[in-house]
Amino acid sequence: MGRIVIHDTLTGELLPLRPPDPGRRLGIYACGPTVYSRIHIGNARPFVVFSLLGRFLRHEGYDVDLVINVTDVNDKIYDAAAAQGRPSAELAAEMAEHYRLDTDALGLGRPDHEPLASQTIGPIVAYIETLVAGGHAYAADGDVYFSVRSDGGYGSLSHRALENMDQGEDVHGADRKRDPLDFALWKAHKRGEDTVWDSPWGPGRPGWHIECSAMAEEYLGVGFDVHGGGSDLVFPHHENEAAQTRAARGQELTRIWMHNGMIQLTGEKMAKSAGNIAPLHEVLAGWGVEAVVMYLISGHYRQPLAFSDAALHQAQANVSRIREAARRLAAGGSPADLDGLRDRFFDALSRDFNTPEALAVLNEWIREATGPTDRPVGDAHLREMLFVLGLDSLLAPVERAPEEVRELAELREQARGERDFARADRLREEIATLGWEVRDGAGGFELIPL
Repeated sequence: MGRIVIHDTLTGELLPLRPPDPGRRLGIYACGPTVYSRIHIGNARPFVVFSLLGRFLRHEGYDVDLVINVTDVNDKIYDAAAAQGRPSAELAAEMAEHYRLDTDALGLGRPDHEPLASQTIGPIVAYIETLVAGGHAYAADGDVYFSVRSDGGYGSLSHRALENMDQGEDVHGADRKRDPLDFALWKAHKRGEDTVWDSPWGPGRPGWHIECSAMAEEYLGVGFDVHGGGSDLVFPHHENEAAQTRAARGQELTRIWMHNGMIQLTGEKMAKSAGNIAPLHEVLAGWGVEAVVMYLISGHYRQPLAFSDAALHQAQANVSRIREAARRLAAGGSPADLDGLRDRFFDALSRDFNTPEALAVLNEWIREATGPTDRPVGDAHLREMLFVLGLDSLLAPVERAPEEVRELAELREQARGERDFARADRLREEIATLGWEVRDGAGGFELIPL
């Protein structure tokens, strides 16, 4: 195992991943979606980042336990279900299934565990009981609130002063708090909420933050290796998770806090609440799986990533270039003189999972491997690198184009022969909308999937 470092939001430093203790797997927990509608391309970024991080770490010899939760009990779900006039549990189950299908389409496999908040109520209640018993939480008319000022480390993750914090909770129950900074661990049942569980404080349901603390600890214990999620979760969600664990367990929830940047459309964070979303299933249908994965790893995970047709066109071009290179290589081992580039590729991923740098090295490897040479070049390095990036499907044999596409290509060939280049260009564009690129050669045209 090489030395792998990851940027830690808490310290602002690159921290080394430690090999886990004997008999223990390296634990990664990433916050998944709140399932009140179909997920968008922004929700896909953490799924891709942490799924591929798991792939890379397994390649490096780590035994990895990847947990990505599903939040299926939440105010947003109640609101969305009420607007549609349907049970909230039914909506959450339907959207959770859509989430699984939409992310399955990315071809990256599933996390090792995908806990649901609704199935973790027992551990959540026990967690809250510990906080109450320790004087870090208090009950008020069926609600239970965490006492923020009881945690001396509060604000250390988000680097905020207490006076600059707003939990963002609704006004309901605000008069029950001892301090406006406090946040809900358990919420008493309210009229219109159609799911309810028993607790020592009366019927109700959990708050958002305690759900993740309980689910993470249930699968990975305390002090696991990496806790991930979008940078929009640093405060209040992850700040509150960290505080709850310190108060209840006397130690930190995780060693490293790893946050990905947001997908941005016209300079603003993509969000359902803003109405500027691009649903993942629509983006996949329009651009293709490989281009979407390529787009999502084209920028460093910690930085914002602009969403645009231009960015996805560039991703498609990159995918086509790799697919074409793969077709030109022989099966089998790669030459020893390319070992250095292969090593640089994995070194880039070892330095804070730098996928754009790794892609640059991959392109350099392709230029060297497919340049003028008398030697046969095998594809072993390429297979290894593409698998870690979730792009190994580019090595599959090119499928035969559908008859509809071939007929359009024949018409285009005819238009070229008649020197009707305007019509030929229109037919090329029509072929591209169907997901194929037409290439002209001495022996005629060739159709390549985009």
